[in-house]
Amino acid sequence: MPAGSSVVEDYLKVILAHTEWQPDAITSGQLAARLGLANSSVTEMIKRLVAQGLVDHRPYGAITLTDAGREVALRMTRRHRLLETWLVREFGYGWDEVHDEAEVLEHTVSDRLLDAIDDRLGRPVRDPHGDPIPARDLTVRLPDAVLAAESRAATGTVVRISDRDPEVLRALEERGVALDSVVTVAELSDEERAAIWLVRDDGE
Repeated sequence: MPAGSSVVEDYLKVILAHTEWQPDAITSGQLAARLGLANSSVTEMIKRLVAQGLVDHRPYGAITLTDAGREVALRMTRRHRLLETWLVREFGYGWDEVHDEAEVLEHTVSDRLLDAIDDRLGRPVRDPHGDPIPARDLTVRLPDAVLAAESRAATGTVVRISDRDPEVLRALEERGVALDSVVTVAELSDEERAAIWLVRDDGE
């Protein structure tokens, strides 16, 4: 399976996303859960990715991207997040609806069209959920943030909301909570505290 295949790109993108907002590398079991696949299938694919020089992995250990794998993952992440932003701004998609649509489009859109979308949108630096959009040179600016569940502050400014659970996104939207909103941590549900990142307080 070549490095440019959609399956390979999806694996690498998920591996990158796992470590974007926390430091622990992903395991094959976690990767299987994220992709909704059997552990045996993931194990076989990881062996292929190692053979292609895209990931490093030792049996029963964590999976990490090589420089080559990280480059592919960043390119796909850029595609995905630009498309999500485009769908929300230009076509009125809800932030709880765009993930699956972008998953399909990211493997087919040309680089020329992607750059045109980027220009039309004003070269945004974050997607509708607050995840950073890699620049054309694949550099990434990650805000200094802390998960609401781990924050010691009573209130905070929202900089990222995970798109893993569409129901949480819909509930927050109904209450008017969005990026850059100021929230009271105690008023958030457990699910919301586990999905929201806040600007890190100087004391944290």
